[in-house]
Amino acid sequence: MTTETANLIDSINVTLNAGGMNTINIVLAFVMYGVALGIKPKMFVEVFRQPKSLILGMVCQLFLLPLFTFGLALALGTSITWTMALGMILVASCPGGNISNFMSSLSKANVELSVSLTAISTALAVLMTPFNFWLYGNLYLDLASIKGEVPQLVIPLWDVFKTIFILLGIPLTLGILTAQFLPKVAEKLKKPLQWFSIIFFIAMVVLSFSSNIAAFLQSVKYIFVVVLIHNLLALGIGFSAASAFRLPFRDRRTLTIETGIQNSGLGLALLLGTSLFAGFPAHGGTLVITAWWGIWHIISGLTVSTVFNRIDARKAGK
Repeated sequence: MTTETANLIDSINVTLNAGGMNTINIVLAFVMYGVALGIKPKMFVEVFRQPKSLILGMVCQLFLLPLFTFGLALALGTSITWTMALGMILVASCPGGNISNFMSSLSKANVELSVSLTAISTALAVLMTPFNFWLYGNLYLDLASIKGEVPQLVIPLWDVFKTIFILLGIPLTLGILTAQFLPKVAEKLKKPLQWFSIIFFIAMVVLSFSSNIAAFLQSVKYIFVVVLIHNLLALGIGFSAASAFRLPFRDRRTLTIETGIQNSGLGLALLLGTSLFAGFPAHGGTLVITAWWGIWHIISGLTVSTVFNRIDARKAGK
């Protein structure tokens, strides 16, 4: 990557005010409500009765993905800037994205396992996200001979509780109750809620880049390739680990999606809403990689879901 391109990427500024973040959170709640319309409470019993898939999913999410991302950032060398590398590490340090539950439902994967993994990784984010970002961020800077120190991230416990309770707890409860007592209403609401959510997510991230669209379009091919490679690595970790341990096919799909879809919204919130990055660029490669993940993992998730569904269709045709 040339110095000119690196400077161009680091010149991009992404802005998202509190109102925008609140709007995204509201839509996330609707996503979870839509997913929960197809869930029955007894399904969760099986997830915890046979916890092998749950434990392996957490290992992929919390340990393997940050570790392999660190290795990938080193392997890419001068093809990326150090700010882009830290963006990759930040995304890998975040918990699974809430939209992964929707993608799991589209893929006919184990939705209850997906919801459980999202809830647990989000709860542990208060510890694991700052730790992984600090550990692998500083290791990368040291080994890449970059001067500086990665600032410590602080995720307030109350914010994590609100994320779990408001974005997962309340919508899940309401969705399950709707499916239980108003099944006809639930059936009519499922697809419209899902597609509205996808369109809204894409629109929000596009609007965030709108003030820097020229610079972004000039550098998007570099950002696209880096995020594509990183996302393929994440999806591969989930699928390979699940296959190696011979998990049921529905669980393999879930681990693939859960490891490949990250809560980049949390990464954006940390980057845009904290003063801890005062010694950092307040924008640039770290932010651009994190924000582009917000668009790309939707495209990626839909693509993986389509592939899984076509596999089912071929098997059904035999």
